[in-house]
Amino acid sequence: MFCQDCGNKLTLKFCENEGLVPYCDECGEFKFPPFKTAVSMAVVNKSQDRILIAKHTNGDNLLLAGYVKKGEAAEKTIIREIREETGLNAVKHRYIGSRYHEPRNVLMLGFVVVVSEGEVKLNADEITEAKWCDFDEALRLVCHDSTAEYFLKTAIAELKKGKI
Repeated sequence: MFCQDCGNKLTLKFCENEGLVPYCDECGEFKFPPFKTAVSMAVVNKSQDRILIAKHTNGDNLLLAGYVKKGEAAEKTIIREIREETGLNAVKHRYIGSRYHEPRNVLMLGFVVVVSEGEVKLNADEITEAKWCDFDEALRLVCHDSTAEYFLKTAIAELKKGKI
């Protein structure tokens, strides 16, 4: 492991309340391992009774998602990603929770996002098809035992309570 700031080799050093943590002797600082942050979005129509399920280029049916860029707020990311992937405009959103996604070492922030009416224009580099689904169909289609399914179930529970 090397310091992301100066490039020196890191050593493990005891940090109170943290245990062994990578430390840079050159910088004189503990260097906690960085990991990426991304958003996962249950995109719903204005009536909030249908959810957009997208088939990604890897073949999985998932929610829309994207990485937060350096300096960008998660709320700006959801607006940008929805626009980039579907051409739709976010009009309202609500944070519903977070979950660590180990396969990609990323902290996922979940949102329910209401979008304006309009034609879905897919970004073919990321999504091969998308479909508006009622809640039951969305649950059947989404990749099972996935982070997307976790956020979808959370979103549906919130939508049924009228919390969005």
